[in-house]
Amino acid sequence: MTVYCHQCGNALPPTARFCSNCGSAVFGPQPIPGRPLVRPRVGRQIAGVCLALARANGWDVAVVRIITVVGFCVSGGTFGIAYLAGWIGIPEEPFPEVYPPPGTGAYPPHI
Repeated sequence: MTVYCHQCGNALPPTARFCSNCGSAVFGPQPIPGRPLVRPRVGRQIAGVCLALARANGWDVAVVRIITVVGFCVSGGTFGIAYLAGWIGIPEEPFPEVYPPPGTGAYPPHI
């Protein structure tokens, strides 16, 4: 996405804070703070969809799980399809990379 200067109309990279042509401040869209939407490997109950949504948006996981259970009971299957879509569509958290302790002479494999 290209950002344009409001003063002179010069095209700028998305990370620019000042215009390289006229020097005026550039006010672009600010990134949304939060965690990425991934299904965690630790702490999940069934597939980690509720925990992923709660962590990504800063919500309480218990409230998300209660809303999900009530939605399952009331929606007539719509929540089940949405939960299944989240299970398939939300990527799983990657495994942490484990390196040997320093000073052992072993190095991580290079691919």
